[in-house]
Amino acid sequence: MTTGYEPLDIPKPIADDIWIVDGPAIKFYGMPFSTRMTVVRLSDGGLWLHSPIRLTDALKERITALGPVRELIAPSVIHYAYLTEWKRAFPEATAWIAPGVEARARKHHIPLEFDRHLAGAVPGWSKDFDWLIVRGSKVVQEAVFHHRASRTLILTDLMENFERSKKPWWMWPMIRMAGIGAPRGGMPRDMRMTFAGNEDLLREDVLRMILWNPKRVILAHGKWFEADGAIEMKRSFRWLLEE
Repeated sequence: MTTGYEPLDIPKPIADDIWIVDGPAIKFYGMPFSTRMTVVRLSDGGLWLHSPIRLTDALKERITALGPVRELIAPSVIHYAYLTEWKRAFPEATAWIAPGVEARARKHHIPLEFDRHLAGAVPGWSKDFDWLIVRGSKVVQEAVFHHRASRTLILTDLMENFERSKKPWWMWPMIRMAGIGAPRGGMPRDMRMTFAGNEDLLREDVLRMILWNPKRVILAHGKWFEADGAIEMKRSFRWLLEE
């Protein structure tokens, strides 16, 4: 199944010491979702991998050519499926999980190998990032990261931006209803509902992300924003910020 983001399993540089790796599509509620991992070379030379995608021998070789894998990040309950295979491939790396991941894996009987919880932690790699765990949702607590050196905000599902040419025709009505169609994607409307009653917490966290003043915003699904990152955040969350 093509995703429209080929070539897959190839680190693609987007700024100094940061790459994206587009992976194969996965089925989510019967719909094909493209996958994307972000790789950052930390100031100590180690690699920090966000939302690891399916691991292949070729991808492993390409990643190790960039540097030693030191940190593996599962940023939400929807983005942890491949963490264990990466941990087994790189046992010396520290695997971090967001709140809810451990319980979700246990509920679905999915093997999970990890080392540390993100909640309450002050990792050594924090000197390279601004980061927080977004509050207020009754379903998912997504960890978001801003790589200071490249001014890159790294998200998973807080924003989605699906391109019409890269999706089957039958998905487009659902994409439009969810408000996640490119070029003006944003938070899916069903996810907005999970913050009902806690919009003040979400607003505080979104404002913090905007104050980081990102130049670009990487998304796990769809077209990411290569420029005007803070402006795109303000546009996407206008419904929240203008309340």
